[in-house]
Amino acid sequence: MRKLKLMLPAACIGLAMTLAACEHNSNPIGGTSQVGGIGSVSNKPAPSSPPGLVTTPVWSGSLAFWPYTGTSFAGQPQDPINLIFVGQCAPGEIRAALMSLDGDRTAYGFPNSFPFNSTWRDAIGDVQTAYGETYGWAGSAVQLECGGYDPLRFHIRLFQVGDWTLGNAHLDLLIPNTTEHQVIQWELAEQLLTIDLIRSGVLDASNPMMPTPPINPAPYGGIPPYIYNALPVELRVLIGGPLGDVTVPVPIMSDGHAMVFNLEGTAERTPGSATQDFVINFDQIIPKPFCVSGGFEYLYVQGPVRLRQFNTQTPSGRLMTQFHALGHLSLTPVNPMTNPPTPIGETYKAIVNEHHKGIVTDQNTLTSAFQMRIEIPPTGPARGRLQVNLNVGPGGSSHYSMEISCEP
Repeated sequence: MRKLKLMLPAACIGLAMTLAACEHNSNPIGGTSQVGGIGSVSNKPAPSSPPGLVTTPVWSGSLAFWPYTGTSFAGQPQDPINLIFVGQCAPGEIRAALMSLDGDRTAYGFPNSFPFNSTWRDAIGDVQTAYGETYGWAGSAVQLECGGYDPLRFHIRLFQVGDWTLGNAHLDLLIPNTTEHQVIQWELAEQLLTIDLIRSGVLDASNPMMPTPPINPAPYGGIPPYIYNALPVELRVLIGGPLGDVTVPVPIMSDGHAMVFNLEGTAERTPGSATQDFVINFDQIIPKPFCVSGGFEYLYVQGPVRLRQFNTQTPSGRLMTQFHALGHLSLTPVNPMTNPPTPIGETYKAIVNEHHKGIVTDQNTLTSAFQMRIEIPPTGPARGRLQVNLNVGPGGSSHYSMEISCEP
């Protein structure tokens, strides 16, 4: 498959970001809209459980869990859980097994082309949450990708919930001139992961895998037409979508089941460090994400956002991750309905700052995320700042807070 290059109208991309099924990875000015004043949820501990837990049989036992991921502890579904791991299934074990493989999957019917011939590595992505009944809340300190942050990748998040691990796998693409990814397939990612676990040799020989009963909606989510209509035909074929352009969101294929993998073997965890460091030049029109004075407001956002991630595997088996995003942006209020969009206000500045940290052992996972968005100057009509803190860990250490401060 040739390198994906989407060319989307700026106004359409802004509208697309407001729709469901977008995956938010280091969104430089994402947040919650608010009209004036100060809104906050300060140091709020995670609730005991989200609504809608399911129980699924697993050979001689059963597992109870929330069949979705979230972005906080509010119980608002983000992605469907489509992976469950039991046995020797700590996230570090799964990571080592997948990263030990080469990119040759031709024996299983995948082409020798990107991203199907790529190898696994640590991925940059938002911290998400998941829940297991006997454990509580867990965070996605381990994320892996097969492909690339730009333009297309298979992306996995893993959540350690005691003696087993939940996960979500999907195929997503980078929306051009943003730090946003759009999920375009669930099933294909699950299939590729299944093949790679078979190749790794870590599956139990007698009971390697089994599907759960239906646990979440199928299909799940949709691809906005503004994005779908910019996809090349071969990518539309790959994800099972219509060949022609559309006017409504295209359902994202899912069967509603999760696959349970029974891991018996282990792969060697090689000590070492890896770094990713690159710049995304943000250049799009988006809805004003917070401190909205009233009605619909749009901003033309320009400027570099530097993304850096450091991952270290220690000789003792501990995995440590750190991520930092920093952007200095120019914001211009515009009317997106004109062609080209017309400036309707003076350009001003904004700083975006985001940190993620994670520590992973075979027993526990701790992860945290901090987001700060500051409009400069922060005073003036409908100006302000957004701050979000998320900490996820065992023993009552999971907390979430959000504060939005706006000038009236």
